[in-house]
Amino acid sequence: MAKKQRSIHTCSECGYASPKWLGRCPDCGSWGTLQESAAPTAARGGSAATAALTGAVPRGLTPTAPAQPITKIDASTATSVPSGIRELDRVLGRGVVPGSVVLMAGEPGVGKSTLLLEVASKWAAQERTALYVTAEESAGQVRARAERTGALHDTLYLAAESNLDVIFGHVEQLKPSLIIIDSVQTMHAAGVEGVAGGVAQSRAVTAALTTLAKTTGIPILLVGHVTKDGNVAGPRVLEHLVDVVLNFEGDRQTSLRMLRGIKNRFGATDEVGCFEQTAEGIREVPDPSGLFLSHRGRTPDGSAVTVAMDGVRPLLAEVQALTVDPVAKNPRRVVTGLDVNRVPMVLAVLQARAGQRTNDKDAYLATVGGMKIQETATDLAVALATWSSLHERPLPPKTVVIGEVGLAGELRRVPNLTRRLSEAARLGYEHAVVPAGEKLSVEGMRVSQCATLAEAITAVDGRRS
Repeated sequence: MAKKQRSIHTCSECGYASPKWLGRCPDCGSWGTLQESAAPTAARGGSAATAALTGAVPRGLTPTAPAQPITKIDASTATSVPSGIRELDRVLGRGVVPGSVVLMAGEPGVGKSTLLLEVASKWAAQERTALYVTAEESAGQVRARAERTGALHDTLYLAAESNLDVIFGHVEQLKPSLIIIDSVQTMHAAGVEGVAGGVAQSRAVTAALTTLAKTTGIPILLVGHVTKDGNVAGPRVLEHLVDVVLNFEGDRQTSLRMLRGIKNRFGATDEVGCFEQTAEGIREVPDPSGLFLSHRGRTPDGSAVTVAMDGVRPLLAEVQALTVDPVAKNPRRVVTGLDVNRVPMVLAVLQARAGQRTNDKDAYLATVGGMKIQETATDLAVALATWSSLHERPLPPKTVVIGEVGLAGELRRVPNLTRRLSEAARLGYEHAVVPAGEKLSVEGMRVSQCATLAEAITAVDGRRS
C-alpha cells in the first residue's frame, strides 16, 4: 500500500509552517493565511543537524571555496555603481551595489514599471547591458512605453517571459550587468508546487534570483505588488531574502511620487527620493520644495509656509486654512494632508489660549500639492493660517513658521530646526517664527523666537506689510 504523502501548512504572511491547518497563525496572528502544500522530502543520509540530534558525529560537505581572513577580502566588489538617476541613488545609499537584490513595491499604476524602465535606459546609455523581463505586459507594450519616454537603446534587451528557467537562459546568453524583473509575483519556478504569486512560488523565485545575484555579481531589481494594507504581497520572507526594500508611493490625483527606503543593507532608511509623473514618464525632482511652492505669488489670507522633515530631507510646504460661517448647527472640521486628530486640538488651543474664536466657524485646512504631513512641527502653521483666515490678514511675505503647540498654549521645540531654517533661507525666506529656547544663527534670516502661541501671533501681526 502506498504511503500517504505528508503535507504542510505555511502562512502566506510570515512563512510560519505547521503540520496541521490552523485558523490563526501563531507567529504573526493573521487569520486564514495558512495554505496547504506538499512537505519537502528529506535527503538521503540526513543532514549535519539531523546527525547531531541523533547523537552521531555530524559530517559536513566540502566547501566550494575556502574561508578567507576578512583582511584579504576585496572590498571593491561592494562598491556602489551610479544608476543614472540621482534620486534613486540617494535612497539606495550611493547607487546600485553589485550582487544586490532590490525589491520595489507600490500600488498599481503608481509608476513602478515606468521608473525601472527609466533606470534600465540610463544604465544602457552608459554602454552597459541591461535585461528587462516583463510578465505582466507584452513586449510591444513595453516597447511603446519606452519610445514614449525616450528609453530606446541598443544595449537594453527586453524579454516577455514568466518561466524562471527561461530567464536564466537569457542571462547566460546576454551576460547583462543589470536585471529587472517585472514582477516577482508573476514569475513561475518549474518543479515547485503552487500558482505564481503563492507562498511556495514567491519564496522559490526570490531565493533563486537572490542566489543568481550573489554568485554572478549582477544586481537585480524586482517589482513587487502590495496588499490593501500597503504591505508587500506574498510571504513576509521575501523582505528578509532581498537586500533592499523600497516603497514607491503617491496619490493618483497628484503627480508627486515619493520613494522611501523600508530596508537597506547598504545605507540609511530615512532618505526619500522625489519624482513627478509626467506624460513623458517619471521625472526626478531634486528640489521638491520648489514644486510645492511654485505657484505662490502674493501671500494670500489663510496661508502659512512651514518646513516639514520627510526622513532627513527638509521640505517646504504650504498650509492653507479657510474659516466660514457654519451651514449646520455643528461647525465642521475638514482636513486634507494633515493629521485629522491633531488639527481640532490646535484649533481648540487657538481659542482657549490665544483668544481666537474658532468654535463657531467651519474650518477647512489642507496642504498644497498633495503633500501629506503628520509631524507636530506643523502645528504653528495650522494655528497661524487659521488666525490669518479669521481676520483676513495675510502673514508677512517671505516668512516661515515652525513649532509644536502644547495644550497650555506654549510652543515646543522641534528636531532639526537649524536644518529646516537653512533650507528656508536657501529658497529666499527672510523671517522665521520658531519656539524659544534654542540658540539659532542662520545667515540671511531673521528669527523670532516665541514662547507661546499668543507671542507668535503678535510676531506675525506686527510685521505685516
